[in-house]
Amino acid sequence: MNAIERLRATYELRPVDRLVRREFYIWPEAIDRWQREGMPEAASHAELFGFDESAQSSIGLLGWCEPAFVPAMAEAVLEETDEYQVIRDNAGRTVKVFRGRRHGFMPTYLKHAVTCERDWIEDVAPLLSPETPQRWGGLEGRRDKLKAAASAGKMIVLGGIGGYMYLRALVGPEEICYLFVDDPGLVHRMMRAWLALADAVAAWAQQFVEIDEVFLAEDICYNHGLLISPRMVREFLWPYYRRLLASVRSRQPRRKVYFQLDTDGNCEEAIDLYREIGMDVMSPFEVAAGNDVVEIGRKHEDLVILGGIDKRVLASGPEAIDEHLRHILPAMVARGGYVPTCDHGVPDNVSYRDYMYYRRRVMEMDH
Repeated sequence: MNAIERLRATYELRPVDRLVRREFYIWPEAIDRWQREGMPEAASHAELFGFDESAQSSIGLLGWCEPAFVPAMAEAVLEETDEYQVIRDNAGRTVKVFRGRRHGFMPTYLKHAVTCERDWIEDVAPLLSPETPQRWGGLEGRRDKLKAAASAGKMIVLGGIGGYMYLRALVGPEEICYLFVDDPGLVHRMMRAWLALADAVAAWAQQFVEIDEVFLAEDICYNHGLLISPRMVREFLWPYYRRLLASVRSRQPRRKVYFQLDTDGNCEEAIDLYREIGMDVMSPFEVAAGNDVVEIGRKHEDLVILGGIDKRVLASGPEAIDEHLRHILPAMVARGGYVPTCDHGVPDNVSYRDYMYYRRRVMEMDH
């Protein structure tokens, strides 16, 4: 099998020659450390770590952890000391971060872009409009790349920020919970804007390619389950997800469109909930939050599972890595529908030697 055939078979829960070989994400700080520890700079990650060639191509244009503002809000340092900086970021949030170390740490959020309806109407909604000409300028290269990827058989992915992540980024994680109760109309207006932009990007892409997957960055769980109630999910997210999926499918009725969700935290409750609207694929199954992909795979036989390799174990040496992989890989190879990746970004407390050992052991055990 080639990389494209292998990934498509994984999604279809068909037998594969071996598991897909790729990684969720590697911190830039980890790469810096590995280069200091002797990692060859000229070699590609595929060569070094045995990754498959990419079998997917993302449309983009819909953000990921932040909304897709056009133009992006200007970043600015508002205050700084020897220890920290207060920054207004490109999503309009005022955040306090460690000076010179923004990656890998949760910032302190001091203010979000939407604190009232006036903020939404005057400052934020215009940045999310699909009618903004600047949003659609200079897309010829993106179009040609997608057409070439589709011609090669790669899966075309409509990926972007999910509804909860979008609302949380605009309003704040605590504040959005109050807004669901205090001003549900404003929440729905914000979600209608989310849908309008997502559907406009999908329609633009579907002029020249067919979409294989809708992939939303949601982060709706913490270590004990959902961050908002199932009732709130059904009321404020489901109507817009259903309409987006139906709209994408209506433009290509003969092609399967998968629905993938990415969330940190303990996702057990979210699995059943999101399967109500047809979720096919989920990632990355954070082990520290109590997720065990072997158990989840037994409970949900037709769910495609990506992730589940404990980032903490990768920093714990060969013996711990072996024990962890012996628990996961034999069972998941037999089950199928699984792609082993770290359960989030590979952090910089993982040594080059240990990561290389992990990759070697995966390739010895993934078939």
